[in-house]
Amino acid sequence: MTGTPAPFTVDDYRARMERAARAAAEAGLAGVLVAPGPDLVWLTGYAPPAATERLTLLVLAAGRDPVLVVPTLEAPDAEKAVGAPALTLRDWTDGKNPYAVTAPLLDASGLAHRLKGDSGAPIGVSDNTWALHLLGLQKELPGTSYVSLTDGLPMLRAVKDAAELDRLAAAGAAADDTYEEILKVAFAGRRESDVAGDLADLLRRFGHEQVDFTVVGSGPNGADPHHEAGSRVIEHGDTVVLDFGGLKYGYGSDTSRTVHVGEPTAEEQRVHDIVRAAQQAAFEAVRPGAACQDIDRAARALITEAGYGDRFIHRTGHGIGVTTHEPPYMIEGEEQPLVPGMCFSVEPGIYLPGRFGVRVEDIVTVTEDGGRRLNDTSREMAVVN
Repeated sequence: MTGTPAPFTVDDYRARMERAARAAAEAGLAGVLVAPGPDLVWLTGYAPPAATERLTLLVLAAGRDPVLVVPTLEAPDAEKAVGAPALTLRDWTDGKNPYAVTAPLLDASGLAHRLKGDSGAPIGVSDNTWALHLLGLQKELPGTSYVSLTDGLPMLRAVKDAAELDRLAAAGAAADDTYEEILKVAFAGRRESDVAGDLADLLRRFGHEQVDFTVVGSGPNGADPHHEAGSRVIEHGDTVVLDFGGLKYGYGSDTSRTVHVGEPTAEEQRVHDIVRAAQQAAFEAVRPGAACQDIDRAARALITEAGYGDRFIHRTGHGIGVTTHEPPYMIEGEEQPLVPGMCFSVEPGIYLPGRFGVRVEDIVTVTEDGGRRLNDTSREMAVVN
């Protein structure tokens, strides 16, 4: 992709809502309720101005027009969303019980009727729906049951179309540019937070509108996979784990590389070589029809054989799209088959408490005959100053 991608259209959002409603019916769900969050943005293009206790809810069911329930004071913003023309907007005013107001709207859509019918079909709810809202609806609609979208529709956003893949590739390329530039800065004598700030500035320079994380784990801090960059001063001889990403054009980047301040010891180099080989093995396992757990198994088997199995303490990967962490997950027990268009991280690691850690991560998309990396920087251990 060259240049800024064309924005998604109302037809794109209409097609997504129709697909979600069909998928829900095929999965045996009565329908779908979507609260503010990434699912709502992906389905409608609407992001409420801020997190709020006021009920906002998208109602989807096969054969019914989509309905977006919004507080009256936020209705003007909802009407401006790109996907709004594909929706029926219903508002409720402060001072009213929003659940008593919403329940008849669900009845009007046919959704509550289905839930209370003989089939007993559950309804899918977006994962970040507040318990306050779910309990309120359940009180107004006794006998209803609910299932999270991760459980009920795990593939809802997992398979990306060409426009989404272009955005993910652009985000990956920007993260690669960030890594190439960070290798030029000084590490020794500076705080982890200083380097993390450099990473954030570079991500923005290369087009990220949102920076989600900048992990800089130096020396013993690198043994904590989600270490938050702090005041530790990076020293000559440190191994440093860098893990950073965010959103560009609304889609995520996430990459990890491990660098060394000065020449590494033989042990540090060996551990890095094991992780790099495990990452390569996991990438080579990517192909349509393989199970998600096969990717985890490929990386874990190599690390275990090398004697570090108990020091690989997290899953091998996670999906990525409009958020930097989403289904599917590359972990033992996940039998979901890979499908062309799925995108996820491949990020094995070895963590030695009190000493150092190593992680190598790329975003990978499934192709018709294998996998394609969306990160292309060197996976060798770089030496920095």
